[in-house]
Amino acid sequence: MYNKAYTKMKRFSSYFCAVFALALLFSLTPSSADSHEKFVQCLYDYPENTSISSVVYTQTNSSYSSVLDVSIQNLRFFNVSSKPVVIVTPLVVSHVQATIICAQRHGLQIRTRSGGHDYEGLSYVSGVPFVVVDLIKIREIEVDVENNTAWVQAGATLGELYYTISQKSRTLGFPAGVCPTVGVGGHISGGGYGFLMRKYGLAADNVTDVHIVDVNGNLLNRKTMGDDLFWAIRGGGGASFGIVVAWKINLVSVPSTVTVFRVPRTLEENATGIINKWQRVANKLNESLTIRINMARVNSSQSGNLTVQAQFESLYLGRADDLIPYLQKNFPELGLVREDCTEMSWIESILFMAGFTNGQSTDVLLNRTQLNGLSFFKAKSDYVRDPIPDVGLEGLWPFFFDDEAENAFVQFTPYGGRMDRISESETPFPHRAGNIFHIQYGVSWFEKGDVAAQRHVNWIRRLYNYTEAYVSKNPRSAYLNYRDLDIGVNNNGHTSFSQASIWGFKYFSNNFNRLARVKTRVDPRNFFRNEQSVPPLGTNGRK
Repeated sequence: MYNKAYTKMKRFSSYFCAVFALALLFSLTPSSADSHEKFVQCLYDYPENTSISSVVYTQTNSSYSSVLDVSIQNLRFFNVSSKPVVIVTPLVVSHVQATIICAQRHGLQIRTRSGGHDYEGLSYVSGVPFVVVDLIKIREIEVDVENNTAWVQAGATLGELYYTISQKSRTLGFPAGVCPTVGVGGHISGGGYGFLMRKYGLAADNVTDVHIVDVNGNLLNRKTMGDDLFWAIRGGGGASFGIVVAWKINLVSVPSTVTVFRVPRTLEENATGIINKWQRVANKLNESLTIRINMARVNSSQSGNLTVQAQFESLYLGRADDLIPYLQKNFPELGLVREDCTEMSWIESILFMAGFTNGQSTDVLLNRTQLNGLSFFKAKSDYVRDPIPDVGLEGLWPFFFDDEAENAFVQFTPYGGRMDRISESETPFPHRAGNIFHIQYGVSWFEKGDVAAQRHVNWIRRLYNYTEAYVSKNPRSAYLNYRDLDIGVNNNGHTSFSQASIWGFKYFSNNFNRLARVKTRVDPRNFFRNEQSVPPLGTNGRK
């Protein structure tokens, strides 16, 4: 199906780029008279593209707001003034090609959205005139059980991917994230981790081919794009280099029965001591076992007062009878017993980790709406190379008692296993050996208004400042998929490599140098750009 469509579109793409696209690309100085009406007309004039009129939404279209709002996952960006002048929801790759060519011709930027989970809203918010390419209708998934592979189009969600795999096999899975409403396109291009990371690495580590539309409107695959671009978009963020329309992925083996558990421990139940031990063993445990920690405030069952609870949440690729004695030997402080454990299939563990009710139908994975509704949200991230001492943990707990922390969390996810065996330069994602765990900080709120937003954002910034002494340094690292504009932004126009390095080395370490060289080759005019996109190098490759 999809490969046949790719071959056909590839032939057409070559013809078009020779006849139509180049004429547009070499006349890229839009006059002040250019408008979104001319952009739309350009789309309609695109060869063999008559169907595009049904997927173009201007601000006067009655469906514009519902199309824009359906994939907004953070209320911070729900009623902003900087909305796209046009939304395009492509049905086929030629719609993507036309949008890229016509946006350049008429001076509009492009923001690409697959699931809408960008933490800073960059997939649908911009301070300059722009078009949203929403891939919600390009979401076909083909699973090849015989070869343990799948083609998944970028507009599909992780939930749709997991569901489709499970319909074909009980013993195949894919190592990616927990939240089923996250779009595949952005998740894989930023790295993508989950409970199978210690066994199989990141989602991006399991990509074998990609289809991407470049700045010239060409539809490229792994062979035609070359090694450098294929390297860059597997962890370096696809939005800096083009529009990814499909990924070919390797599926991984999972047993027919896995074991999950959630074990809560409060401060009164020695949570600090247990976390301390976790830091020393979690990355060294069998790679089929992942135990992460979610920390949040709760009411104490003993006193009724507020306390901090650390919830140890785990997936083990095996049976409980093997897991329990293993943890009693290697992590006895947790106190795991048989009653804590539940055996289930891998796809059922996806529901469990996502917070669905036990026994719920896997059909819920096809729902693109978040389970608990929307809130205002801000997050940050860190990597830890040495255990945080007790004094550091004890200084963390008071933050949870602030008013702003009612719906806040801190999450520790262990490394080790497969992640220790992949070179930091294998893909742009550099956070490999040497890291013992990753931190995500998050705070959400429901009160509207700038005052409430500022209070909560200031709270998480204070928390982030506090932990600086205990996390990675030079640079203080961050995870691209937990986008954080606090760590640095580009200029609205030209951005130098040195300025972008302020945030770039935090996400990519020394890989940022190679990313900039790839950008210079594939998008030298920096058409694909946003507040944290990789910039091209200056004239003659200068930084």
